[in-house]
Amino acid sequence: MSAAEPIAMRLKSARLGKGLSQRALGALVGLPQSHVSKIESGAVDLKLSSLVELARVLDLDLRLVPRKALPAVDSIVRAVTDGAAPAVRPAYTLDGEDDDA
Repeated sequence: MSAAEPIAMRLKSARLGKGLSQRALGALVGLPQSHVSKIESGAVDLKLSSLVELARVLDLDLRLVPRKALPAVDSIVRAVTDGAAPAVRPAYTLDGEDDDA
């Protein structure tokens, strides 16, 4: 897997999640459908300006994350994109409180 493949896969996933065709996404960012297809398949070397614009249209944000922080960031992103917020439980309960509340 090339270094760009996860980015291309994420862009495609975000496009599909928004219900956009390649043609519609291309129209929003000023790229032909064929170029969007090549980006998603990893057939072209994506310009940074195009990546920034694609991310903006797809409600994504680009960040350079320190490698040490990647596990935490990945966990948060998974929780947000899977729609499964982590269960929050109180650290303690008082006598007589219902555990199911």
